[in-house]
Amino acid sequence: MITLYTSATPNGRKISVALEELNLDYDVKDIDLAQNTQKEDWYLKINPNGKIPAIIDHDANDITIFESGAILIYLAEKTGRLLPADTVKRFNVLQWLFLQVGGVGPMQGQANVFYRYMDNAIPEATSRYQNETNRLYALLDQQLSQQDYLAGDLSIADIAHYPWIKLADWAGINIDKYDAIKAWLARLDARNSFVKGMKVPEDISDADLLNLGKTIAVK
Repeated sequence: MITLYTSATPNGRKISVALEELNLDYDVKDIDLAQNTQKEDWYLKINPNGKIPAIIDHDANDITIFESGAILIYLAEKTGRLLPADTVKRFNVLQWLFLQVGGVGPMQGQANVFYRYMDNAIPEATSRYQNETNRLYALLDQQLSQQDYLAGDLSIADIAHYPWIKLADWAGINIDKYDAIKAWLARLDARNSFVKGMKVPEDISDADLLNLGKTIAVK
């Protein structure tokens, strides 16, 4: 059994989607970001960075892992799925995974904040993050125009990008021009594991997401 500490955010839903896709048993602990639960002493012992997600694998001597990219790699290695053993194929997956962790996530995350949550946002700052997000989306679209998934077969790289791209419009990003991304989303939307994982810990409304985002953004 795995305990997943999470919230209704793209980074949290990466892990619930992976757990569903890998058919692993897990228990959900919903971390209330609006109440700063993630900064409480008990949780900082699990994740000293005070963020979500984090997991404890009770079937592996209670190993504790934080950071979504690290968790995805761990789960893939635990099950022998979604991350090939072959060196070339493995690093093909990892490079696209790290593009999300170091590029799409941070850039789109900042675009979310400036576009959606900051009433006094500087327009140039908003455009800067949106433009960089669009540049990365164009790169993803080019890759997906050549194959069904980012690294050839379905992998943790696709899972990492999926919850973020599902919220593209939240950052003011229009995906209408990205035909390959839209086709990729349709393929993933058709997988029951992705649908279920995106509702963990709860299916959140746009209004609740806006309130949660504003609360987090000002902290």
